[in-house]
Amino acid sequence: MTDVGDIVLIYVDNNPAFFARIEEISADVKPDWFQVKLLVLKVPLLTITWILRQAYYNGQEFTMDGRPMRLEKVTAPALETAGPGPEDTAKTPGKPELVAPQKQKDGKPGRHGKVISISDRRKKDPE
Repeated sequence: MTDVGDIVLIYVDNNPAFFARIEEISADVKPDWFQVKLLVLKVPLLTITWILRQAYYNGQEFTMDGRPMRLEKVTAPALETAGPGPEDTAKTPGKPELVAPQKQKDGKPGRHGKVISISDRRKKDPE
């Protein structure tokens, strides 16, 4: 069941069109119809109010100007709650792992790359 504060994906012509957050659901003057205030999550932000039946904002398909429309509640993927195993270490996604420079057999830092000067590689402008 969709409620205030939920994020929904709006389908237009059976294709995902945009995300919105349900800001308010209030009774309309017509019985069994509701004014659903949506915050469209795009730039710039836009607030719209659609008059819908409860079944429509809970996922049933409806039409606007002859175009099929549907609101689908978005749920966040479940977080993995299992603790790290003996071979698994907790790593923060997106952050690179810090690695100490490798040392050669003689104890000196290894030289695995070549430093290239950008100023030497630039084409000199004719003056």
